[in-house]
Amino acid sequence: MGKITGFMEYERIEEGYKPIPERLKNYREFVIGLDDAQASKQGARCMDCGTPFCSNGCPVNNLIPDFNDMVYRGDWKNAIDSLHSTNNFPEFTGRICPAPCEAACTLNVNDDAVGIKSIEHAIIDRAWSEGWVKPQLPKYKTGKKVAIVGSGPAGMAAAQQLARAGHEVTLFEKNDRIGGLLRYGIPDFKMEKTHIDRRIEQMQAEGVNFRTSVMVGSLPKDSKVTNWAKETIAPEQLQKDFDAVILTGGAEQSRDLPVPGRDLAGVHFAMEFLPLQNKVNAGDKVKGQIRADGKHVIVIGGGDTGSDCVGTSNRHGAASVTQFELMPQPPIEENRPMTWPYWPVKLRTSSSHQEGCEREFAISTKELIGEKGKVTGLKTVRVEWKNGKMVEVPGSEQILKADLVLLAMGFVSPVASVLEAFGVEKDNRGNVKASADFTGGYATNVPKVFAAGDIRRGQSLVVWAIREGRQAARAVDEFLMGYSDLPR
Repeated sequence: MGKITGFMEYERIEEGYKPIPERLKNYREFVIGLDDAQASKQGARCMDCGTPFCSNGCPVNNLIPDFNDMVYRGDWKNAIDSLHSTNNFPEFTGRICPAPCEAACTLNVNDDAVGIKSIEHAIIDRAWSEGWVKPQLPKYKTGKKVAIVGSGPAGMAAAQQLARAGHEVTLFEKNDRIGGLLRYGIPDFKMEKTHIDRRIEQMQAEGVNFRTSVMVGSLPKDSKVTNWAKETIAPEQLQKDFDAVILTGGAEQSRDLPVPGRDLAGVHFAMEFLPLQNKVNAGDKVKGQIRADGKHVIVIGGGDTGSDCVGTSNRHGAASVTQFELMPQPPIEENRPMTWPYWPVKLRTSSSHQEGCEREFAISTKELIGEKGKVTGLKTVRVEWKNGKMVEVPGSEQILKADLVLLAMGFVSPVASVLEAFGVEKDNRGNVKASADFTGGYATNVPKVFAAGDIRRGQSLVVWAIREGRQAARAVDEFLMGYSDLPR
């Protein structure tokens, strides 16, 4: 529980950032993690809660009070063992998870929450530096073969769990490197890809086979989904060659903006823009990279993907960056007694916003304006909500200059053609229909085909993907063996 009076003695300690001028010069991570003494004080603030709401607020149900107490006492080795018991990849979540656990922290009712995410970050970085993260080899081989389609956090988690259970696991990825949106959606300045690479090495030692540049099924010719596949495999082949198949692709279909001028040059989905910079950072030569150098950039969409576009545009050297959000500006502080322990709606300012960005709320794009086939501006209008409906504010139309428009309005569904190729049923949102409860076990309507992650639940967090990958692995292990010792 930390120190009995710790929450009264110590204030929350935030992780630091390198200076903005320094970090804008490159794509390296710039967060300065807690040192041992700071982490110990942060862990000391953890209270002796009758019910640890933080663990319930965490999708993977991390044993948060346990590892907080261990860090407070300097027991780092047991802290990483506790953390790994529920989370395969804390170096991912310790960097890019929005920390719903902290929103649920009991201290958050009327004080600053325990810095759980920063403690998690410190634990896993310490574990790697000490050499505590090692392959966990299975005690025996089952002779069963499992194919996993999609190598994002759900696919990676499922693959690692099943390999440790003794199954022969092959992970298929249509792009040229493993990691899914972790690799080609998250900018390197938020999470460097070395964290994925060393997990790949660990998983290979545990017996996972990785096959990149392999498309399972097919994409429509006009698809904007990233795909650097050099080989295609039919779903029927996987069902023939493997004892079970898990679909763990993302919700990759970007939400479009159906307004006049959408076809102008200079208007792109965020996922046309972000992956190319990551490839350049990896040393690849990219022809026709979409860049923001010297341009007036407008990012449409106020979420994390939009924020990633802001940070990348600033590193390119954009003349200006403006981010649109359709909804009205949320309050700076939430009404904690009303929202706790749930995730509150409040104004969130990212590190990318701090680097330089104008933010516009309650604004809608009516038309994209261009000259000679290229975008030059946007016609916008202010909106407000009346009687549960969004209406335009009369006389609020204006034209804003734009040389590059990035659409970051979220993702609507998985690739339909892939789901249709497998013959799996879809729900009313276009996701794979598969129950996550104990009776459903992530199984689809197609024999021995399972689904987990965004392809099943829709666009969500990395930590939810890890949870679903772990739980699907348990379901598949039980399907293959009649029982399972894997944690759910």
